[in-house]
Amino acid sequence: MVIVAGFDWFWKAMGGQSSRNQKRSRAIVDQATSQQSKLAKLSDGALAKKARELAASGEINDAATFLAILAIAAERTLGFTPFPVQSQATLRLLEGDVVHMATGEGKTLVGAMAATGFGLMGKRVHAITVNDYLAQRDAEWMRPLVEFFGLTVASITEKLDASERREAYAADIVYGPVNEIGFDVLRDQLITNRKDAVQYGADVAIVDEADSVLVDEALVPLVLAGNEPGRAPRGKITEVVRGLRKKRDFTIDDDHRNVFLTDEGAAKIERALGIGSLYSDEHVGTTLVQVNLALHAQELLIRDVHYIVRDGKVALIDASRGRVADLQRWPDGLQSAVEAKEGLAVTEGGRILDTITLQALMGRYPMVCGMTGTAVEATDQLRQFYDLRVSVIDRNRELQRFDEADRVYATLAEKNDAIVEEIRLLHEAGQPVLVGTHDVAESEALAARLREYDIDVNVLNAKNDAEEARIIAEAGDVGRVTVSTQMAGRGTDIRLGGADERDCEAVVAAGGLAVIGTGRHRTARLDNQLRGRSGRQGDPGLSVFFVSLEDDMVVAGGSGESVTAQPDAEGRINAKRIEDFVEHCQRVTEGQLLEIHAQTWKYNKLLADQRVIIDERRADLLDTPKAWEELAARVPERAASLSDLPQPVLEQAARDIMLYHLDRGWSDHLALLDDVRESIHLRAIARETPIDEFHRIAVGEFKQLAQRAVDEAVGTFETVRIDAAGAHLDDEGLARPSATWTYMVNDNPLSGNGNSVIGAISSMFR
Repeated sequence: MVIVAGFDWFWKAMGGQSSRNQKRSRAIVDQATSQQSKLAKLSDGALAKKARELAASGEINDAATFLAILAIAAERTLGFTPFPVQSQATLRLLEGDVVHMATGEGKTLVGAMAATGFGLMGKRVHAITVNDYLAQRDAEWMRPLVEFFGLTVASITEKLDASERREAYAADIVYGPVNEIGFDVLRDQLITNRKDAVQYGADVAIVDEADSVLVDEALVPLVLAGNEPGRAPRGKITEVVRGLRKKRDFTIDDDHRNVFLTDEGAAKIERALGIGSLYSDEHVGTTLVQVNLALHAQELLIRDVHYIVRDGKVALIDASRGRVADLQRWPDGLQSAVEAKEGLAVTEGGRILDTITLQALMGRYPMVCGMTGTAVEATDQLRQFYDLRVSVIDRNRELQRFDEADRVYATLAEKNDAIVEEIRLLHEAGQPVLVGTHDVAESEALAARLREYDIDVNVLNAKNDAEEARIIAEAGDVGRVTVSTQMAGRGTDIRLGGADERDCEAVVAAGGLAVIGTGRHRTARLDNQLRGRSGRQGDPGLSVFFVSLEDDMVVAGGSGESVTAQPDAEGRINAKRIEDFVEHCQRVTEGQLLEIHAQTWKYNKLLADQRVIIDERRADLLDTPKAWEELAARVPERAASLSDLPQPVLEQAARDIMLYHLDRGWSDHLALLDDVRESIHLRAIARETPIDEFHRIAVGEFKQLAQRAVDEAVGTFETVRIDAAGAHLDDEGLARPSATWTYMVNDNPLSGNGNSVIGAISSMFR
């Protein structure tokens, strides 16, 4: 942890007592405020010099003076005078906390001031965002502040090539989406020459939307893959599966995560394909896999919910952010199955080259801190998995938003009718309305109904996410109606009266921005992220959620329970016990998510430890002549025959050989453990503990990996042609697969089953 010199004893003594921490932080901020007028007389150069002196030792020797200088620099370069609470939040970030700041309180400036502070201490900083747009916007927006102190700043986006990424990562402060930074880590783990690396590592990660990245998506694996023939459904399979009937030929579990063929369904497929048994040795690893893929694609992946079709291609939707997930695919032939379902050109699958979870990615940073508007609800998880504390930062102005109790309806149809009517009434009163929906299909269906009342609707979803900044900026204008999927991480404040706040007074008189949720999410934090869009900086506002007893969250959380209540003529249920039941259902789903996280973490921890060993071995081979030394020692005759070649050529040839087999072995290891996890639940039948059995297999296989890689490298070294151009691995059929695509899946061991080869994949999208 970076310690502000002079106060380390205090923070260590306080531990989790955030209120006392905050009291001391406020005292430091008060001192900073009192110094600003005096320091403001200094020139730009004198201010920057003084800041560098205060941080020269790698610690901040006078926190109050340092914060005062950052505040003055922000005013001079950006035109923003930081509120005291922003300086307080900056201090807590510098101390390594996750700060809880409400939407609209200026997290972007806080993050930039903290990043600048770390940069002045000589730390390389990665400012982690949730998308390309925010990374590029924030880097350019905050550039004057960073450069004021002689530091450099850059951004990473999906469109940059390797040389552009290498240049960007050389900056003191790098803004980048978490997935792009993660994929760059994976790509760097495939290089065979150190000069090809694009990253330089970093000392500090400042994570925006910290609870989303560190908790909600912590166990989402980033997967790097290369083209290789996959297990796509072939021939008539998609057509046959399309004719199956639910409940008779297949069943779907309550969570809509897995689909199961019945005996009758299997028999129908066998007759249609003219085969004996799907479960015979001949078909169980091929035809049955393809049938399950096609059935999964047909029944569990829904167009405009889990993916869209754009320009003749399937584009995945990142459900946590309501955006298209660029350059991402589903694994194990599922992408091809969806393409076949939609009648599109079918692409092949790919071989997994490497994978890393976001939690393991964050573990690579010596220090992690972050910001979010909903950190308090994730306090336990942040402490348990990262040993991070949460500091709650007060609002600059008191909250004026009115949060209405949920409106609960008996059926989904009655709820939707009520939502349309409420929006219509608010619109007629001139009050701007922001509606948060759960997926693309819902947002477009709602917009279509509203247009029947001649209401002009702006829709923000994965189909038009490029327009998001404009749509959000206008969402606070008089009578404006905006329908959006997932508002977390949108990164643009909604100002009353429109982007220029021209009609602010009229909107205030109408009651401010009204936020409507079309249903509770599976975690209250997502609800609060939506609510937080209203009531920024003391503005008036309203929030209300509409819920039906048929909603997915209620059905999943209330599984096995039944409630009865008498709705009114419109289908609304006014009963406290029903409201309590909805709250109970959400607590259940939150508990399920936490249990999934805890269980999955146990599986991933061993794999993360193993990849550290692989990383160390790779670095050793890359940065030393060890590859040549090991091969020459094992096959001295072959080494002697190559003595006329330059030593650098020999060392690189040996490096290419050793790294090929190490990387291939690691890829095989990942594929094996993926298969083991698919079937590990079967171990429980034999009264074995699945996690213990997984560990036993994983450890045993890993012990063989390194030796097998060396043995195979020796075999290649004996036969491969090596000349002045290096080792000709392609001639031996050992071409290194290119990292051609990436994907993200939810890693959930609780959903594994013997009938669905990809049981966990769809859980990302529910």
